[in-house]
Amino acid sequence: MTARLTRSTGAAARLRELLSSGETILAPGAFDPLAARCVEEAGFDAVYMTGFGTAAAMLGRPDVGLVTMTEMVDNAARIAACVDIPVIADADTGYGNPLNVIRTVGAYETAGVAGIHIEDQVAPKKCGHMEGKLVIAADEMVRKIMAAVDARIDPDFVIIARTDAVAVEGLDSAIDRAGQYHAAGADVLFIEAVRTEEEAAAVARAFPCVPLLFNWAEGGKTPPIGLDRLRELGYRIVIFPISTLLAATGAMRSILAEIATSGTPAAALPGLPTFDEFVDFIGLPEVRAAEQRYATTSRPQVVRSQGSLREPFASGRIGDGYHRDCGLT
Repeated sequence: MTARLTRSTGAAARLRELLSSGETILAPGAFDPLAARCVEEAGFDAVYMTGFGTAAAMLGRPDVGLVTMTEMVDNAARIAACVDIPVIADADTGYGNPLNVIRTVGAYETAGVAGIHIEDQVAPKKCGHMEGKLVIAADEMVRKIMAAVDARIDPDFVIIARTDAVAVEGLDSAIDRAGQYHAAGADVLFIEAVRTEEEAAAVARAFPCVPLLFNWAEGGKTPPIGLDRLRELGYRIVIFPISTLLAATGAMRSILAEIATSGTPAAALPGLPTFDEFVDFIGLPEVRAAEQRYATTSRPQVVRSQGSLREPFASGRIGDGYHRDCGLT
């Protein structure tokens, strides 16, 4: 009964089990806890906390390195606390050097997520499908991955190494970097923004025995490859980072246009969840059940140490002076 009001445990172990199952994990993006609950309700085995969506929803700004580590972790914690499926979270560049990465891993692990990806961009980073990215030296990123692996307390916590080198140095360099990151201890490799299906296939051929993540970036530089093909290539995790964000934006624009045109949202209500359906979805039945379970029939008692708490004010010595001084009488 209280499960929906508290954080579940063992998320990293469940993600490891999914990676070992041989099945492709589909992880739609969530920019907040409500979106994450929608992902879980739809039956997906994992949810991806999108950094792009976090920046858009939290700041109303693009993903260009404006969101801090603590803000990202806070969003990840709130998402992890409201779903039972594993959360894979964007951890940007690790927010600094290897020492910063150590703190980052600890913070995300404490937040309850199952795994994170760290990228090799120069800070401040940019969305992987924007122009103007720069990457740090490969050996510097290797040290970050080593620090991330050493920092985790739970050995099941999944470290995903992302390289953005395709756009900067080309595919061959990105594959070489990814190999170094795997040798440094990364559990999953994420080669960002491949530009063709053949490049996606080349990555898969280069790492036939390593779990790979594919970013099905809606409208980005990577073509929309079908799921059957991605399974055939052997990709183990497929994220859809901004589908929910774009859908929510479209829906909000639509309902606001209706209010602006008609003066009320009445015409659009038949296509929306009812109020009762919505509060049930966000957990009101569990709250009511918990209230009943822990309800008491006794009335609250006022604790008094020496006489009545009202006595000083009733005497006029304190209460009257207070009102006079504050101008309340």
